[in-house]
Amino acid sequence: MSEITQARRVVVKVGTSTLTYENGKLNLRRVESLCRVLSDLQNGGREIILVTSGAIGVGMGKLGLHERPSETEKKQALAAVGQCELMFIYDKFFSEYSRTVAQVLLTGGDVDDERSRRNVVNTFEQLLQMGVIPIVNENDTVGTDELVGSHIGDNDTLSAIVAQLTQADLLILLTDIDGLYSANPRTDPDARRIPYVAGVTEDVIALAGGAGTNRGTGGMATKVRAAARVNRGGIPCCVMSGANPENLYRLFDGEQIGTVFGTKRPSTQKA
Repeated sequence: MSEITQARRVVVKVGTSTLTYENGKLNLRRVESLCRVLSDLQNGGREIILVTSGAIGVGMGKLGLHERPSETEKKQALAAVGQCELMFIYDKFFSEYSRTVAQVLLTGGDVDDERSRRNVVNTFEQLLQMGVIPIVNENDTVGTDELVGSHIGDNDTLSAIVAQLTQADLLILLTDIDGLYSANPRTDPDARRIPYVAGVTEDVIALAGGAGTNRGTGGMATKVRAAARVNRGGIPCCVMSGANPENLYRLFDGEQIGTVFGTKRPSTQKA
């Protein structure tokens, strides 16, 4: 597990289904725990970048909506409401552990244009050097790439892009399931978790299935694609449950948690 335990610069992505209850409102106990653990990991010498979903989902909960709207304009409005609430909560909880955070909102153009991409990279580097935890989301209020399902498309992909831009040592995707399974664990009692994947193949992609929840845009398929993307750049990825953020300690202590998409063959690294 040296790929994991020795990682210094870590991108952690948390999904809407992990951050919120079924009614869309923030799960404050879980968010507080996540902020505490990430603050402690930073205290221990790691550089932390948090990629957060949830703006539209939190906006839905704040406005009492139960179905994600299909109209782009409505989703943009919900994102504007929800992003404000998200950052307020993150700033409050991280401040309790003497951590400073910065909001970084990105669009597809920010990473496609060479000059803009360099500015993004420089901003991340300066924030990390100053001990700040960047909190990243796609700028849904002005950019429609994610909303209409094109280009970046989802925050799993965004987190992979951020990991590549910042030359991270590890990408962690926190979700509502504890890894990749041999079948759908919600319907198949014989499904088993796959602890280690050395190379994303068509068979692995097929295991990932389809879309996510009503509150989010992702699913295991987007996580497998994100893992494949960072693996090509030599960055390992771990997909694990975000229900208990303290399991991040176990991961960095070398325990086998979730599914690790590694850049080394199993013969050279214990799963």
